Parts: sequence; C-alpha cells; structure tokens
Amino acid sequence: MRRPALAFLLAATTALTLALAVPSRAAEEAVVIPAPALDAAPASGIQTAVVAGGCFWGVQGVFQHTAGVVNAVSGYAGGTKATADYQTVSSGRTGHAESVEIKYDPKKISYGKILQIYFSVVHDPTQLNRQGPDVGPQYRSAIFTASDEQKKVAEAYIAQLNAARVFNKPIVTKVGALEAFYPAEAYHQDYLTLHPNQPYIAYNDIPKVENLKKLFADNYIEKPTLVNASKATN
Repeated sequence: MRRPALAFLLAATTALTLALAVPSRAAEEAVVIPAPALDAAPASGIQTAVVAGGCFWGVQGVFQHTAGVVNAVSGYAGGTKATADYQTVSSGRTGHAESVEIKYDPKKISYGKILQIYFSVVHDPTQLNRQGPDVGPQYRSAIFTASDEQKKVAEAYIAQLNAARVFNKPIVTKVGALEAFYPAEAYHQDYLTLHPNQPYIAYNDIPKVENLKKLFADNYIEKPTLVNASKATN
C-alpha cells in the first residue's frame, strides 16, 4: 500500500497521502509496559528471534539500534519459499508477514527484553492485520517462535500484558512456530538508515527509534548494526 520497489516515484505524494488517510500518529506511539515475568533461561551462543509488526523497515530499524542485537534482517515468514518476494507478499494472499529475523547475544539482551521492546515501541499489538497506514495480513502482528521455550515466554507475556490492561484493547498478536524465514530483497535492508528523510520513514518509523532511546536508554545504541556492514565483515 505504501511503497513499491520504485519508492522514489511516490516520495512527492506520500506526505499528502498520509495526512489525508492517517489522521493520528497512533502507530508511532509507545506504551510503557512491565518487563515479562517469565523470560528465557540464560544461554550461550547467538540466538534467533523472529517477529512481525507492520512494515519491516521500522521493525528492523528499531532492533538495529538495540544493544545485544548482532544482526536484524528484513524478510518474510509464514508462507512458502515460492511466494517469498515483495510483490507477491504485497497481495496479502501468501500467508507471509513482513518480518524481521533478529540474531542476538543472550548475555547482552534477553528474549523477554526483545519482546518488551517489540510490544512497547515497535508496533501497536492491538491492530488486527494492519499497522497505521498499512493494511493487510502481511502487516499483521506475529511472533514466530524458534523453540518451545520462546513459545511459552511469548504466550505468558501476552497474557500478562492483557491481564494488566496496559493497552486499551486486547492484544491480537499471533504466536506460532517458525517454519522458515526468507530474507527480503536487498533494497529493503537497512532502509531506515539509508532513507531517513523518506516521508514514510520520517513520519512512521524514526519516532519508533526515538521512543527506543527514550524508554529503553540502557538498551539503545546510537550507531545501528547494519546488514550491509555485517556482510562486509564476514
């Protein structure tokens, strides 16, 4: 809805479209929430978390500014390899959600903390099959778990937040097993950092990073951990 591959063709009209179609900035508002009462057990070695919460540009951008994250890649989860491309996923009929694969060091950040950031500043988990101006099941709120422990932590945290009524409506985030993750096209990677003045990014996603810095100062890093930089050092 908001960005074909030739994003520069829409740059001049995006701001006006958003102003007319999105009267509030609710998708960018952060909510102060408690930490999860149940977290994953301490572990060694790099761990993986996969989450979906609307446009992957902003989700990736937030976690690239999160300490302990060694790589955050935009991509697709929930569908098949054959349909894991942007144009097809944008149809909303593939089962895929725009997702981000987060590789993290559990000695520096826990799975529970990642979920706290995800629910607090990354997106609004009460919006069903949409986030802000983006509408469709490909923009749904979802957690793709890589283990039974992750599933237990995620489900317990959703129950905890619903019981505490920290949001005005029930959380609609779906928790399901991760079958596969498919990285998105190269032009989607590091998009927030590469295009900070693009109207969609400036309006919807930069505030998410600012909220991370404000609410999770101990977990915020100024210099983002970029996909391209990671590839260059491997």
